[in-house]
Amino acid sequence: MSVNDIYVITFVGIAATLFIDLYAFLLAKVFKIPSLNFCLVGRWGLGLLAGKFKHLNIATSPVKQFECVFGWCLHYFIGVLFSFLFILLVGIAWLDQPTLIAACIFGLASVSMPFFVMQPALGMGIMATKTANPLQARLKSAVTHLLFGVGIYLSAQFIQFI
Repeated sequence: MSVNDIYVITFVGIAATLFIDLYAFLLAKVFKIPSLNFCLVGRWGLGLLAGKFKHLNIATSPVKQFECVFGWCLHYFIGVLFSFLFILLVGIAWLDQPTLIAACIFGLASVSMPFFVMQPALGMGIMATKTANPLQARLKSAVTHLLFGVGIYLSAQFIQFI
């Protein structure tokens, strides 16, 4: 893997994450469906650095300095990590001939992380069972991760275009 490949994969991860953030913005503005609060993700991440993985309810955990900035940075860092994982799985040659199906399958598979890691760690239960509307939370997570896969594909196509 070359330095240029690292730049490209990083771009793909950032662009795909931005794509799902635009989707979340649309959901919030048009349909009044709130997005995940990345300040809470930052609170969790900063707590993790201090040795605490699981919270009963992240919203009631003590506020941490810079949690919002940390949460947004962590969100994009995870997007970049996921793009590297995807390329590790499909091979670097995928960037030369991106396929939508591979990216969408990965996107859907990646929803296992919020379902079985993040949601339980934030106190939301496995697959959001402890949220006010678990079905809506699950559907939103699944669609968001599917769209992350679409974002991976579109950003790789964009690189081909330029």
